[in-house]
Amino acid sequence: MFHAGEFASSQEYLQQALAVYDPEQYPNLAFVYEQDPGVSILVWKASNLWCLGYPDQSLHWSQEALALARKLRHPFTTAFALTQLGRLHVFRRESQSSRELFEALMRLADEEELGWHTAALSLVKGFWMVDAGQVEEGFALASQGRANMASRGFELLRPYHLARTAERHGNVGQAEQGLKLLDEALACLERTGERSYEAEIYWLKGELLQKAEGGRQQAEAEACFRRAIGVARRQQAKSWELRVVVSLSRLWQRQGKREEARKILADIYGWFTEGFDTPDLREGRALLEELT
Repeated sequence: MFHAGEFASSQEYLQQALAVYDPEQYPNLAFVYEQDPGVSILVWKASNLWCLGYPDQSLHWSQEALALARKLRHPFTTAFALTQLGRLHVFRRESQSSRELFEALMRLADEEELGWHTAALSLVKGFWMVDAGQVEEGFALASQGRANMASRGFELLRPYHLARTAERHGNVGQAEQGLKLLDEALACLERTGERSYEAEIYWLKGELLQKAEGGRQQAEAEACFRRAIGVARRQQAKSWELRVVVSLSRLWQRQGKREEARKILADIYGWFTEGFDTPDLREGRALLEELT
């Protein structure tokens, strides 16, 4: 349900699962299912809560998940928790926290010879190289990482990985290359039904369209933002919706539509009850003050 973008339904099932999880009664489930169900529940609960618009609760449960994983001393469970929580901090735009978790995963993968994780982590290393200015080498390593996963028949998360790569192309002035990857990501999610990152992909497409060809594609960018908002609202994904609305409000601000920008941003910002120190909410508040 999470990967289909149905976060509220996913959360309901997780609550039921958590209610019957009893590590004392079933202490060896990690060895049956390759990872402990309790850790899995908490990890997905944290991810759902962020998407649904509860950043503080999300962070709390992510910390609980990692603490339980380390207590169990089961390498694959710990690797799973580090992977998913590292990605959660990417959602939250907390790059340092994400990097620390992925670095811990890299050490664990080397120590325990977790070949699958070692292959997948080449993507992350490639992104870090791009961020550090090693652009060609970084993109080559990221491409190799995607190829490694494809060769193992791993289709899940491909839209997410393509989107993260596209974002970095935009960051280094290669918006056109990024847009091609986003179109590939959208085709992939249509083929597989993996829609948990659909709003993010349309948001990124709107951002890159404003960077491409001198930023002349404003109307198409606005259409992408509107599409992303529609997806986020359908999925009840308040955190995705806020991020997109901030971008749309900036676009409208530049076009002189300050009141429309203020209203749409005030509506979504006013929904939140927590997480006001996170990057998205800080940006939303600052822009709202400008518009007001």
